[in-house]
Amino acid sequence: MGFLTNWLEHYGYWVLFCSFVLEMLALPLPGEVLMSYAGLLVFQGKLGWLLSILSAGMGASIGMTISYWIGFRLGPLFFEKYGVRIHMGPDKLDKVSRWFEKYGNNMLVIAYFIPGVRHITGYFSGTTRISFRKFAIFAYTGAFFWVSVFISLGKVLGPKWEQYHHTINRYMIIGGIIAAVIFILVYTYRKYKNQIKDWIVSSVQRGVQRFESTGKVRFLLLAAFAVFVLFISLIIGLIQDFLAKENAQFDEVASYIIHQVFDPSWTSSMNFFALLGSYYVFTPVIFVTAFWILFKGKDRLLELSCFAFVIIGGELLDEALRLLFHRAGPIAVGNQFPYTFPSEQTLLSLTVCGFAAYLFVRHYGNVKVRVAATLLVVILCLFVGISRIFFNVQYPSDVAAGYVFGGAWLSLNVTLLEVLRIMRKQGLGT
Repeated sequence: MGFLTNWLEHYGYWVLFCSFVLEMLALPLPGEVLMSYAGLLVFQGKLGWLLSILSAGMGASIGMTISYWIGFRLGPLFFEKYGVRIHMGPDKLDKVSRWFEKYGNNMLVIAYFIPGVRHITGYFSGTTRISFRKFAIFAYTGAFFWVSVFISLGKVLGPKWEQYHHTINRYMIIGGIIAAVIFILVYTYRKYKNQIKDWIVSSVQRGVQRFESTGKVRFLLLAAFAVFVLFISLIIGLIQDFLAKENAQFDEVASYIIHQVFDPSWTSSMNFFALLGSYYVFTPVIFVTAFWILFKGKDRLLELSCFAFVIIGGELLDEALRLLFHRAGPIAVGNQFPYTFPSEQTLLSLTVCGFAAYLFVRHYGNVKVRVAATLLVVILCLFVGISRIFFNVQYPSDVAAGYVFGGAWLSLNVTLLEVLRIMRKQGLGT
């Protein structure tokens, strides 16, 4: 690695270009480290940010193109003759080819973040005769996105590059693998949608044999319960890390990145974002949602009761969790923030605004409005969390814990609301 960084300092853009041409041909080069080091040189003024991205992106794109045409020239006959030796015989190749033709183009973007996978993507795409036009669109887009992320991260890390780049690269690889897993799960669901639905519905029906719901309510119930299970899994991992005191590195790296991206000129904006996580915003949201339920809700008393339970229960849950974990924040401001794990602001932002948005989109048929409401909640909660880190009143792990516990509380209450709605419809509620 040392000789590559020395060459990069002396020959700059040519080293970036040639390195990524060769890496896409499956040579074992440390691409992520090289890009983040290029970002450090950008920070030091030795390289240009845009030219570095163009050089690395063009190199990756050309390397992908060469590997595509090599795979194209080898063709299926190569795998028919030698594929059995590498567990890629004609039957499997045909099956994978159909899958990749239908869903795999999107995978080209994600594959760059997974070492080993990106090195064979071009060859496989050519061998399976994917349209070069489709391949080029997704492969080139993915290449420039990939190099932009890592070079920009190197620039943000700046003088802390030596200290943090291994950790950041690991997080990015893990993120790429998670994205790939999510993609595979989505593909599996799309292919076996009916079988999965039948299995889940039969499982739920065994637990609530007397309930029968419409397709819409059934879908909402199952989706909410699946999200709840996901957040419970995240909570278990979060608590394990907390007890093992393994949050320190994440807190240090995340806090450093936030303060590098958002300099002191953001102070006034961050004051506004911090306000979004307070009852100055929650109170109008609560009243507007209550009026919406009264005028548009289908089960007014039930929805108002559940909304009140979400708010009051969320407050009690937050207080109980912070007393239970008993961790003080990074700075002391009187007694205002004695314990900050999980973050009160992110937990309540997600639960109050999230449940309000759910009630809104639950009865509003316009897809664009539903998407806009969901994105609004996500962006609001994101910047509320960033503001807590920016002002050093909470650790990044506090903020993350607020999202996780808030997500569990929100999904649990959505599930309970839909179960109670079914009970009410069947005449089993009070």
